[in-house]
Amino acid sequence: MSTTAGPMARREAKLAYSMLLPTIFIVFAIVLLPLVATFWISVKPVTLNDLRAPEATVNTRLRGSLENVGDTATLEFRIRNSSQQKQVTDASLRTTLPDGITITELDSRCQLAGSELSCEFGDIPAKFSERLKIPVTAGEAYINNPIPLKSLEPSMSGGSDNVLTNLDFTTENFAKVFDGAHFWDVLWVTLIYTFGGTIGALVMGLFAAQLLQKEFRGRAVARGLFLFPYVAPVIAMAFTWLVLFDPYSGAVNALLKQMGVIEQSINFFGIRSTPIEFLGMEFNFPVALSMVIAFEIWRYFPLAFMFIMARMQSIPTDMYEAAEMDGASPLQQFWHLSLPQLFGIIAVLFLLRFIWTFNKFDDIFLLTGGNAGTRTLTVDVYEQAFALSNLGAGAAVAVVIFALLLILSLLYFRSIPKEEGL
Repeated sequence: MSTTAGPMARREAKLAYSMLLPTIFIVFAIVLLPLVATFWISVKPVTLNDLRAPEATVNTRLRGSLENVGDTATLEFRIRNSSQQKQVTDASLRTTLPDGITITELDSRCQLAGSELSCEFGDIPAKFSERLKIPVTAGEAYINNPIPLKSLEPSMSGGSDNVLTNLDFTTENFAKVFDGAHFWDVLWVTLIYTFGGTIGALVMGLFAAQLLQKEFRGRAVARGLFLFPYVAPVIAMAFTWLVLFDPYSGAVNALLKQMGVIEQSINFFGIRSTPIEFLGMEFNFPVALSMVIAFEIWRYFPLAFMFIMARMQSIPTDMYEAAEMDGASPLQQFWHLSLPQLFGIIAVLFLLRFIWTFNKFDDIFLLTGGNAGTRTLTVDVYEQAFALSNLGAGAAVAVVIFALLLILSLLYFRSIPKEEGL
């Protein structure tokens, strides 16, 4: 049987592709263009000052007054180079003088054609600033119809080398990222934060779903309360945690003191680590990092709770009834019946939560600002790009994050059994 498409099928295919073009364009503009721009900036020596291309600017002032015929004054143009590091080439000024204004002395760099004044400055260096002073005399036409100075609207033109669009590339941004032990320390903190927050949120969501699976009075209210951490504004929740765990006026420290657990207040979000003894061994416990992980678990377990609960509702109840008749305990029912049924949705949630947590910035920034051993790669992007004004290095860190997530995602998909349909 021939599988060649007929004329009608080909026309329908062309129509379908043409209808998809707007969607393809939107996806390209929203997803791919920012990604391409990030890769481009990561290999460019770009700082915050480079976002505005060097340009020549001009401001105009009139020194003196022109109120009567024959009055003289000085027309002053202040020429500046906006860049502190790069020159502007072929800078020139253009303006139109009002009727009745006569120039008494013309600068050698300027020419006058009727009422059109033009001045050529050539290449002006970085930090350039000059006041071009032109003496003028008022005529009868100007006195009869005085024109405000703002109406002159002088224009400056000139070329400049834009680091964002030229073909000068560098690998220094990535060299700075991997220089020394700083990157590996930040990566280690990021992985601990990501795995701890992701696994903790899934376990707590699974526990909450198992807890609210059975019918009881007030279950709908309990479900609504469980969703509160996820739907509440993150800035409000972060501020609440900071108040509760404040070392001076926080309720948690006051309660622990009254219970005799601690003698002095603990700065939960300000201490990098504290030595503790466990099973006869002493090690440094990461206090601030553990707190931001706890906040991540508390805030995002409702997402896992909702998906796992929905999947639990679709599991046939006759399996549990048969297992109960065979004498299976609740733990055995959960381990051998519920968990295999939930593996697919848990795997998907793990991947989504892992990516979202790995890219998380606002939680840590609001709680600790990346201090006390909680600096992750996303916080490092902010620090490099804005605190240090090095956009290229910040983009390089973002590219590293993209590469790491891509590698981890591929490894994840290869490790998931094919029968799970992922």
